[in-house]
Amino acid sequence: MIWNIVDKRKRPYRWKEINAIIEDVAHDNSCQDTDIFYEENENAPAYDAKENISLHEAIMWAEAKTGKVTLYLYDKGCGTRLLANSSTFFRTADIGAS
Repeated sequence: MIWNIVDKRKRPYRWKEINAIIEDVAHDNSCQDTDIFYEENENAPAYDAKENISLHEAIMWAEAKTGKVTLYLYDKGCGTRLLANSSTFFRTADIGAS
């Protein structure tokens, strides 16, 4: 379930193809000026990512999770990196892909 959305897109009117990341909403607890999440949330993924999906697909994907998540939205080509020879993504510091 989406508990928070952080929109990092520089092109906010693009919706056909974006990148999306979800994390356990409790990861937000270390951010400044945040609402603190105190509940058990064992069903939330620590991290997951999808690239080149629509905004609608990103929202449906994140909302379908049984745990409470923060959904991060990025422009296509930004925000995620696929580790070489792997299917593992990780979040970057809001930089574009080459």
